Amino acid sequence: MAGVLGRIVGRRISTAVNLSASEGPSATAGHAGGMDLWRKLSFFVAIPAVLLCAVHTYLREQAHPHQPPEFVPYEHLRKRDKRFPWGDGNKTLFHNPHTNPLPTGYEESH
Repeated sequence: MAGVLGRIVGRRISTAVNLSASEGPSATAGHAGGMDLWRKLSFFVAIPAVLLCAVHTYLREQAHPHQPPEFVPYEHLRKRDKRFPWGDGNKTLFHNPHTNPLPTGYEESH
């Protein structure tokens, strides 16, 4: 069964490739408006949709600011066998004091 389907699909693909190669540059003549359609869709639909989502996300974040979860001092998390070679040696390279706790807990807000 799979062999029969493979031959049918392969035959259709090879026929489509051969037809498009034999038609030459005139094969795209009927699709000239496609690029203009997608350009208009990008400018008038996609870009405003992205901007609308960005504004919506910003306004929701302002209404409900992010609070870090409660700190639980698990022994296997934030384990420091040796100090980091930068800064005070206790903070990771991409440390964010609002979201990344130290082994003793979150840093105090200023």
